[in-house]
Amino acid sequence: MFRYLERSENTARLLDTGFRIALTGSETAESEWESIVTTAGVRELYLQKYDTFEQGHVINFLLRDKDNPSSVMSVIEAARSNARMVRTALSSDVWEATNESWMAMKTALARPVTVKNLGDVLTSIRQHSSLVRGALHGTMLRNEIFDFARIGTFVERADNTARILDVKYYVLLPSAAFVGSSMDNAQWETILRSVSAFRSFRWLNEAETTPMAIAQFLILDKRMPRSLAFCYSKLTGNLGYLAQKHVGGLPSLDLAQEIYAKIDNRQIETVFEEGLHEFLENRISDTARLASQIQEDFRFYG
Repeated sequence: MFRYLERSENTARLLDTGFRIALTGSETAESEWESIVTTAGVRELYLQKYDTFEQGHVINFLLRDKDNPSSVMSVIEAARSNARMVRTALSSDVWEATNESWMAMKTALARPVTVKNLGDVLTSIRQHSSLVRGALHGTMLRNEIFDFARIGTFVERADNTARILDVKYYVLLPSAAFVGSSMDNAQWETILRSVSAFRSFRWLNEAETTPMAIAQFLILDKRMPRSLAFCYSKLTGNLGYLAQKHVGGLPSLDLAQEIYAKIDNRQIETVFEEGLHEFLENRISDTARLASQIQEDFRFYG
C-alpha cells in the first residue's frame, strides 16, 4: 500500500522534472521526455502504444493510462484496494486520507491532462500523498504495521531518488560540451526543485551551486529525507525493529545493512570516480534485491 502511495508522488516529481527541463527551451525535448519514460521503468510498455515520445502522450501515459500499472491512477487505485483489505489495521484517519486521495485523483484524471493544468495536477498528487503520510505519523501505533508502512515508503523512495538523479545522464544535456556550464548547473537546480530540496540545499550550501554538491546532498546527506543515505538508514532501523521478533534472523536486514554500508560515510568524490550513472544503477539494482528479499522473508506473495 505505501509503496504504491509513494510511487504516485514520485511519478509526479519525475514528470515535474521533465516538464521543468523541457521549459529550458532545449531543442531535444522529445529525447528528454523519452528519458522520463525510461527512468520510470515503463519504456517497453510505452512503446507498445506509441511510436514517438510526444509530450502529451508521455504525460497521460504516466498519469492516467490504465494499461500502465505504474501510472498514478493505477497505483492510487491499487493502494486504496490494499487499504480496504487491511482497513481494520489502519487508523480511520489513514483510511480516510487514502480514500480521499483516490476520489480526488479520479476527478483530476478523468480527462486527459494538458500542459495548462499539469502543474495543478502534480501539486494535488503530492499534497494527497503528504496527507496520508501525515495521518500515518499522527495516528498510527508504532508497531509492526507502522514498520511495514515505513519500509514500503523508503524502498520506493530510495529507488526513485536514484532514478530521478539518473535522469541527468539520460540525454539531459544536448552535448557533453555543456557539462559544467551554466546550462548544466541550471538543470541540476531543476532536479533539486523537483524533489522539494532547493531551499534545504541552499540553507546548507551558501556557495555557488555545483553538480557535485547537489549529488552529495541527494545521495549522502542523512539530513535530507529523500537522500539515499536517509532512506537506507530508515530501512535498516525499521527492519531492525521487525528482526527483534523474527526467529532465526532476517536476511533482508542483513542485506539492507550491507547496502547501507556502501553509502554510509562515503565521499562524493569516490562516487564520481566510480561513475555517477554506474553508481546509481547499482543502487537501483540493490534496492530491487532488497524488495525481493523482504517479500521472501515475510511471504508477501500474490
